[in-house]
Amino acid sequence: MNNIIVGMGEALWDMLPEGKKIGGAPANFAYHVSQFGLNSRVVSAVGNDKLGEEIMSVFQEKALQCCIECVNYPTGTVQVTLDSEGIPCYEIKEGVAWDNIPFTEELRQLALNTRAVCFGSLAQRSEASKNTINKFLETMPNTEGQLKIFDINLRQHFYNKEILAHSLEQCNVLKINDEELVMIGRMFGYPGTDLQEKCQKLLSDYNLKMLILTCGTNGSYVFTPDAISFKETPLVTVADTVGAGDSFTAAFCASILAGKSISEAHQLAVDVSAYVCTQSGAMPILPDVLKEEVSIVFSSSRSR
Repeated sequence: MNNIIVGMGEALWDMLPEGKKIGGAPANFAYHVSQFGLNSRVVSAVGNDKLGEEIMSVFQEKALQCCIECVNYPTGTVQVTLDSEGIPCYEIKEGVAWDNIPFTEELRQLALNTRAVCFGSLAQRSEASKNTINKFLETMPNTEGQLKIFDINLRQHFYNKEILAHSLEQCNVLKINDEELVMIGRMFGYPGTDLQEKCQKLLSDYNLKMLILTCGTNGSYVFTPDAISFKETPLVTVADTVGAGDSFTAAFCASILAGKSISEAHQLAVDVSAYVCTQSGAMPILPDVLKEEVSIVFSSSRSR
């Protein structure tokens, strides 16, 4: 089976109050996936500038493999400020490198060997990157157990109904939070206010394998056609929540690919994202106790 796990879209610097840190949901996802022993890749673009060089240097230091083109646009940055509860607010710069990810022969070959991909709506704000993401999804071979995860990740005004509807048709797993679900419900004309009803309708309308709904401190759900898993959110001392959602998706994906049950994968995702909330920045090193159960599965499979 194809065994590469891809995080595709924006690669950038989060300009945090304490200084800049590597960011972008795809890179966060791929990094945390790699901590569980999977063969991951970041797909994006950086500029031919110092910030781009620094991104590549950080990825090299973290042993994070990538398929990143250097293009004639500035490397992306996001100005991040935190409110009194540590919740991030973003100012995302436009016309940057990750808006212009080209579909190369290298990327086509990667798509042919990809077992799971996580993509969002943000990198589809530009025609160039939107077309590349769609070509990648279309090029991936249909294999059993393949995951196409749409982590919807609504930011500022960088989305529309057409992009969201097409992405929902392309994916088989949807990751969404409670605020985004309300917005999607209004946009798609789903009646009522019950979050679970909206989730069930999305699951059915788009023939999804799974729908992951995160509700902050109010817990999280995983919906499948046959069952619902609910887990409470642990009470932790929050440093910031940057990247916590991406780590949740990565842990869940890794667990499912390792053959864990929905409930087991869901619990690990909750525990991992809670730990990331206690750390500053999006890419902390996870404790062995969180990594070992999944990583042991993949280590054992490689040794056979």
